[in-house]
Amino acid sequence: MSKPGEIRVLALGLIRDGDRIFVSEGYDSVKQDKFYRALGGGVDFGETSQDALKREFQEEIQAELTNIRYLGCIENLFTFNGRQGHEIIQLYQCDFAEPKFYQLDSLMFSESGTHHHKALWVDISRFKSGEFRLVPEVFFAYL
Repeated sequence: MSKPGEIRVLALGLIRDGDRIFVSEGYDSVKQDKFYRALGGGVDFGETSQDALKREFQEEIQAELTNIRYLGCIENLFTFNGRQGHEIIQLYQCDFAEPKFYQLDSLMFSESGTHHHKALWVDISRFKSGEFRLVPEVFFAYL
């Protein structure tokens, strides 16, 4: 999460395998609400968003990406854990280079070695039915 009053630039990868997508699970303790979003992370100064995407997947889940294709830019205004957030998301469609990632149901990873998260494959129908919440909601336009 960015500092108050800051806009954060992210690169996120939308990985699809048939009717399912690979997402990370998050939880807002103030709203007591579980949500899901594409994996990726912050773009560092002097780094392209595509390079940031590759770096984040390598750092978080030790995965190489292939077939990377730019989808578009999303501006996301939100509230998380009671704090207002503002993100500019560079969204890419991509695939895992290694087939083993398509065989997994889920995996645990850590951000900065402290925050532990779960990444998993979720059937798109679970988002469309409202059973699971995909953020930001505009992601539906890219599915």
